[in-house]
Amino acid sequence: MPFEVFLTDDAAHDLIEIYDYIAVHDAPRKADYVLEQIEKAFSRLSEFSERGANPKELVALGIREYREIFFKPYRIIYRVMDKKVFVLLIVDGRRDMQSLLQRRLLGA
Repeated sequence: MPFEVFLTDDAAHDLIEIYDYIAVHDAPRKADYVLEQIEKAFSRLSEFSERGANPKELVALGIREYREIFFKPYRIIYRVMDKKVFVLLIVDGRRDMQSLLQRRLLGA
């Protein structure tokens, strides 16, 4: 039975920012492509929610309840709870991930 996939408000905001940035700094067609590929990644999570790896920055802190998948360079961080997948963060993996993950996921 497929899992339901939900985007948190933060993840939805991330997606809008990514789309807008690409549309302005590259091309709207490329922004459409990136959005389409990220949405495909969400749909795959419905069937294969446990396939992602634990983010190494969180594993270093002993935290293993989050997973991630990639549409390079983007990292999609999510958590599985009760047959539901919650996408929490969509971010360019070239950013300072340690502080971003601590701030957004751990409230630090």
